[in-house]
Amino acid sequence: MESIKNFLRPRNVEIQDPPIAKFIFGNTAFAWVWLVVRVWLGYQWVDASLHKITNPAWVETGTALKGYWTNAIAVDPKPVIAFDWYRNFLQFMLDAQAYTWFAKVIAYGELLVGIGLILGAFVGIAAFFGAFMNWNFLMAGSASTNPLLFVVALLLVLAWKTAGYYGLDRVLLPMLGTPWKVGYLLNPGDRTPQPQPVKA
Repeated sequence: MESIKNFLRPRNVEIQDPPIAKFIFGNTAFAWVWLVVRVWLGYQWVDASLHKITNPAWVETGTALKGYWTNAIAVDPKPVIAFDWYRNFLQFMLDAQAYTWFAKVIAYGELLVGIGLILGAFVGIAAFFGAFMNWNFLMAGSASTNPLLFVVALLLVLAWKTAGYYGLDRVLLPMLGTPWKVGYLLNPGDRTPQPQPVKA
């Protein structure tokens, strides 16, 4: 019994990442791969957004999104949404006529995600919001390229430390910091030397 208690007792154990994961997601030698991946993904988002931004049914009336939601919640001949709670959420949004403003959020949100990825600015955050939009399209029953874009965005989220190394994050992250370490712009007294690149 005592051995079970010892096993269940909370302990601080740091589990090391495998070397291949460290190299892929945390080494700047792999950053050029993430550059190609994020620019490709960013282009997909910018291209998708431009089709919406130039369409009055998206940015003026929102009727394009209304039609999308209406088709998604339809149950005849076959429902495309697998979860009733998500269908109820879309029905609530339709009843509240949220499509009139939410369509603009989607159109310009796609543009901001794309620009952030292409410029390498806050790559982890941009990729997260891109993946969140892909997830919502998937939940509404729209497969298309969304599964691939979702997976690529998740990989960029995992690689956030180096994915923007050849981009604005190389300057932004040390300057602004991370949630656990304030950058030198917000903490002028801290002039801690930045870590040197690891040689492959």
